[in-house]
Amino acid sequence: MVSKNQIKLITSLQQKKYRLAHKLFFAEGVKVIQELLDSNIELEHLYTTQNNFDHVPADKLSLIHDNDLKKISALATPNTCLALFKIPVERELLGSGLIVALDGVRDPGNLGTILRLCDWYGVTQLVCSNDSVDLYNSKVVQATMGSISRVNVKYLDLEEFLATAKVPLFGTFMDGNNIYKASLPEEGIIVMGNEANGISEEIESIIKNRISIPRFGDLKLTESLNVATATAIVLSEFKRNY
Repeated sequence: MVSKNQIKLITSLQQKKYRLAHKLFFAEGVKVIQELLDSNIELEHLYTTQNNFDHVPADKLSLIHDNDLKKISALATPNTCLALFKIPVERELLGSGLIVALDGVRDPGNLGTILRLCDWYGVTQLVCSNDSVDLYNSKVVQATMGSISRVNVKYLDLEEFLATAKVPLFGTFMDGNNIYKASLPEEGIIVMGNEANGISEEIESIIKNRISIPRFGDLKLTESLNVATATAIVLSEFKRNY
């Protein structure tokens, strides 16, 4: 059984201010939880309706009923398990290599997918403007499918960070140069913009290299690509020759 205090704590973690206050976040589903258990992120407690986590210490595991899981789950259809993890200490950012920077990305699914893409393409550093969606939002955690433990994510003043960067800056714009014809370096910062408004004017003024993904349809009426889809194409091009 899950106590009222436990229910109150877990459900409060759906809000950023309580995640920061308690330094905790939660994940749901066997695959995501197993990925996090195998990482260096520390488990606080695991609640499960099926005892299929043999290696979890008994004092950190509670076998609960489906009804209890429904009370603490953020999913419309709860999975079989939910785990609380301690938010790790933020790591230092390296100013080299290939870095993805997000300017005001607000959708949790987009951030989670972009983080998975970084993991897939071997990009170990992702920087986010302070107004981007929180990494430990439960929907972001679900969308990362465990990649959250393998990519270093840092929130910062993006304008200041880009203005002092020592590597080339690339931004995605509708009127940029065709990415398929561009000479792309092994090292640099790729800036992806907000879902509705793209890259902000302040950030745009800093970026020297404007790139775009051309439209090939006859009518060319599609307004834009989803930011996560665009990130996949851009990362593929940057990594293609290396």
